[in-house]
Amino acid sequence: MASNDPGLAQLAANAEDPTKGAIDQGKDGALVEEERPVAPDQFDDKYTTSKWEIWAWYSYYIGNNGLTLFNFAPTAAQNLVYQQAVQAGGPNNDSLYFAGANRTINSIILLCNGISFAIQIVVFLVLGSYADFGTFRPNILIVLSIIAWGLGFGWLGVHTADKWQIGLGMYVVGLIAYQLCLTYWTAAFPGLARNTLELRDKAREFEAGEISREQYDFADSMKRNELSNVAFYIQSMGEIVILAVIVGIMFGVNVNASQANNNWGLSVLIAFATGIWLLLAIPWFILEKRRPGQDPGMNIVLAGFWQLRRAVTQIWQLKQSLAYLIGYFLLGDSLNTTVTVIATLQNEIVAYNTLQLTYLLIVGIAAQALGIFTYWNIQKRYRLSTKTMFNVVAVGIIILDGWGMIGCWTSKFGFKNAWEEISEVTPRGKEFLFFSLFSIVGKTSSFIGPLVSSAIIDAAGGDPNANSTPFYFLFALSCVSFIFLLFFVDVKKSRIEQEEFLERERVAKKKVAGGSSKSF
Repeated sequence: MASNDPGLAQLAANAEDPTKGAIDQGKDGALVEEERPVAPDQFDDKYTTSKWEIWAWYSYYIGNNGLTLFNFAPTAAQNLVYQQAVQAGGPNNDSLYFAGANRTINSIILLCNGISFAIQIVVFLVLGSYADFGTFRPNILIVLSIIAWGLGFGWLGVHTADKWQIGLGMYVVGLIAYQLCLTYWTAAFPGLARNTLELRDKAREFEAGEISREQYDFADSMKRNELSNVAFYIQSMGEIVILAVIVGIMFGVNVNASQANNNWGLSVLIAFATGIWLLLAIPWFILEKRRPGQDPGMNIVLAGFWQLRRAVTQIWQLKQSLAYLIGYFLLGDSLNTTVTVIATLQNEIVAYNTLQLTYLLIVGIAAQALGIFTYWNIQKRYRLSTKTMFNVVAVGIIILDGWGMIGCWTSKFGFKNAWEEISEVTPRGKEFLFFSLFSIVGKTSSFIGPLVSSAIIDAAGGDPNANSTPFYFLFALSCVSFIFLLFFVDVKKSRIEQEEFLERERVAKKKVAGGSSKSF
């Protein structure tokens, strides 16, 4: 697939605001739930989500489809490494000296992938700590996007084997920029959903006692599901159009004429897709309503560290969120590494031919769009919960890894042929911080998985199916994560835990504002 699904689309808590009394102290001192509506910004007309704002949000995702820094930039880097290996040791050589050891091409790519995700951990910790405060949050995405565009256009100067190390560096930094843009674009959508006219009406109905708390929460969850699924579907359809144009460009560049033409073609399509991303991002930067985030309640520099410290220490009180983190870590490790392993195998199969890679992407994305459309309509029709749909996707990942594992036994199947892809547990108002924490978990898993897979490939030595051996590890990991998420995550319990967490946050922040140093 071209872009990886944000993966965080359902990771936002039910629309609750403890400062309005979503919970209160009972007679025995325990925290108890109050049947009152929340999310006050839903009642401020100037923050009402318009259809144009939603479409601008969709538009950004069509542009940031992954073709630039997630798909073709890694392919271009791997292509240059392959050509350098041939120049250094002949047509049968598939290894180079890199990072202190002789490594195969696939091992080098997986190692760079792991390094990239390790660096992301630090960046997410810093940015996520501050992004929930004030109204400057959109600026973070704007700056990150500009960096990503610079890298995309920069590939026009990197298309010869002698620049393979520069290509690997741009691959590493490019993945960082892409993942950051994707995460902070995603983190804006709970605010969009909760300020729609539909959710405002539901909040008023709840306040009037016309619907139950459970009905209100379900409407909130389904609206977030709708925005997430429609965004992914529209992005997929838009990406097919972009790829169709790219096919024409590749014929214009005549990528099949020579290796040099193919190299240049990869750089041209990365730059072209970057230009599309830039143009489609502008509406979102203009139309996004700068909804206020949290009041830091203290010096904003200290507030970022305070919030991060509180989240890390208090996560143990959010048992369901912690359980989800563990399951998400395991499943994310499997999925992220699976996508990378499949990509490296696919690149070898088509010998890095730009046109064939583009054709494969068109087929894959068309199937992706069909799957999204089907799953979302099934969920709407049968009113299935987010967790149910998450479990279905987890089963799909297990099947994907199982298919790849077949490639360890035969050269006819298992990604050996060209014809062969969290919002319920995040406290409200903490979206950017918790989205960062979940991203860190996902990136940490992506750091460990590629390194383990790289080591497995190296250990397989002369095995002709060595590049498929990581699927043994990935299949087992997917099964374990699915079982863990199925039995240990309870969304209803999570909502109560989130309310208690937010109340403790309110009390702790009040103490800090009052001059107490014990809460910091």
